[in-house]
Amino acid sequence: MSAVIIGIEGTMLLAQEAALLHRPFCAGVILFSRNYSSPAQLKRLCATIRAQRPDALICVDHEGGRVQRFRDGFTAIPAMGAFGRCFDRRPLLACELAEAAGVVIAYQLRQFDIDFSFTPVLDLQDPASGVIGDRAFHANPTVVVLLADALRRGLRTVGMIAVGKHYPGHGRVVGDSHHTLPQDPRDADEREPDRYPFIRQIESGIEALMPAHIVFPQTDHRPASFSPVHLAELRALGFDGAIISDDLDMAGALDITDPAKRIQAALDAGADVTLMCNDFTAIHQALTRRYFHRDADASARRLAALRDQPFDAATLEPAYHAAQEKLRTHAAQLL
Repeated sequence: MSAVIIGIEGTMLLAQEAALLHRPFCAGVILFSRNYSSPAQLKRLCATIRAQRPDALICVDHEGGRVQRFRDGFTAIPAMGAFGRCFDRRPLLACELAEAAGVVIAYQLRQFDIDFSFTPVLDLQDPASGVIGDRAFHANPTVVVLLADALRRGLRTVGMIAVGKHYPGHGRVVGDSHHTLPQDPRDADEREPDRYPFIRQIESGIEALMPAHIVFPQTDHRPASFSPVHLAELRALGFDGAIISDDLDMAGALDITDPAKRIQAALDAGADVTLMCNDFTAIHQALTRRYFHRDADASARRLAALRDQPFDAATLEPAYHAAQEKLRTHAAQLL
C-alpha cells in the first residue's frame, strides 16, 4: 500500500533511489528543477523510473510563473494571477487562455510520461501572503472558480487530472509554511470565501486536493494536513478524490520530528498519500517503516485514478498547437 511520494537528488536515478522505488510504501516520485537539464534527459529519467516501477506516480509542481520546474524546451506558462488580471478586462478571453494553458501544461508533461502537475492553486490572492501572491488566480472566489474550471478543461483535454491546493485556503494567511507554521485565527464564517473555490471544485469533480500546513485554531490545534477535522470536512462535502499531503519536509510539518510519524499522522488524519521531497536522509529512514491507511482499499482506488491516463500525442497535437497559438497571439493580455 503506497504511503509516500519521494523526491530524488539529481538528473539520473541513483541505485539507492531505484531500490527505494521497490519499497512497498513508496508511491512514486515528485520531480524538481534539480532533476531537469534537457528534454532528452527528462525522457530518460522518467523511462528509468517506469522501468523500475511501472505503476509509480510521477508528478511535478508545474503551475507556471515562479513555480514551473522545467523551463528550457518548455513553454513559459504565465503565473495564474495573469489570467485573473486579464479576466478583469476580458473575462471570456481569460477563460479561453486558462484552458489553453491547461492543454499546454498537460501535453508537454504527458510527452514525458509524467502523470500530473500539482495545479490549480485555489487560494485567494491577497498581499498578506507572499508565498501565494500571483500563484493565485484572483482575490474574488467566483473568478477563481471560473478560471480553475477553464484550466481543468484544458488538462482534461489531454487526459490529465487536477490537484487543487491548499485546502482550506492559504492565500490570506501571513507566513510561509515552507519556513514556519502559519496560523489563521479567523472563524469558519470569515473563512467561507476561502473555502468557496474548493467546494465548487469538489462539486465539479476535481480528482485530488492538497491540504495546507496551516493551523486554524478555531477548528483544530493541528495543521490542516494533520487534522482529522479538516480532512473529514472534505469528505463530508462529498469529495471522494485523493487527498495528497503537502511536503512533509516543510517547516509547517516539523512539529512531528520523526519523519515516519509525520507520514502516519497525515494518513491517520485521512490523507491517501504524502509527499517527502527534499530531506533524503528522512526519505530513506521513512521507507524502512510500515504504514497503515484508514481505508486502504479506498486510498488504493483514489491513487489508481491519478495514474497515467491514455495519451495519444498525434491525435492531441492539433489541440496542443492551437492552444500554443492562442497563448502566443494574446501574450500581451497576460502581462
